[in-house]
Amino acid sequence: MSVPFITVEGPIGVGKTSLSKAIADTQQFHQLKEIVDENPFLNKFYDNIEEWSFQTEMFFLCNRYKQLSDIKTEILSEQKPVVADYHIFKNLIFAKRTLDPTEYVKYEEIYKILTKDMLVPNIIVYLHASLDTLMKRISQRGRAFEKNMDPAYLQQLAEDYETFITYFESAHPEIPVLRFNGDDLDFVNSEEDLQFILDTVDATIRKGVTLNELT
Repeated sequence: MSVPFITVEGPIGVGKTSLSKAIADTQQFHQLKEIVDENPFLNKFYDNIEEWSFQTEMFFLCNRYKQLSDIKTEILSEQKPVVADYHIFKNLIFAKRTLDPTEYVKYEEIYKILTKDMLVPNIIVYLHASLDTLMKRISQRGRAFEKNMDPAYLQQLAEDYETFITYFESAHPEIPVLRFNGDDLDFVNSEEDLQFILDTVDATIRKGVTLNELT
């Protein structure tokens, strides 16, 4: 079996980092966490998305590229299993929503250059939830830069994720996508719900996985 490389994805506030940590602890995997708080443009972005979207998205793209380039070496050379709390494709989801068409074309060109030959996760865990659940969890974690987030933006983002994941499933049938509803499964506060997800992930790993590269 190839080295497991798992991605946990979903809209803002759905619990990606919490679940990826639980998977890492259970499976003894290395946890890769995306850089969020260090983005110097986020406060300005949520106050004025149109003005600060390009700077914000470019910061995320460059940092995620560096993280995933480093982790590729660890996976292939050191045979180290990894679970990440993001997938590089999220850059396109956010950028397409926030950038104007001209900027998006430029951004997509840069994205394609940077992600060429990048490893694709062999399992994707997709978390989704209603707007009420997402807003509640965002409020509970208390990040200052998220306090001005527009609920309409978050709702649209959740819909964009659903559209993209559905496309991804049809385009990459060889990569298992495990869907979990955050309204029904409170894996942060319910040990039973968490164990159900962990068992599903473990069973998928045991079936065997294959590493691929973005093309």
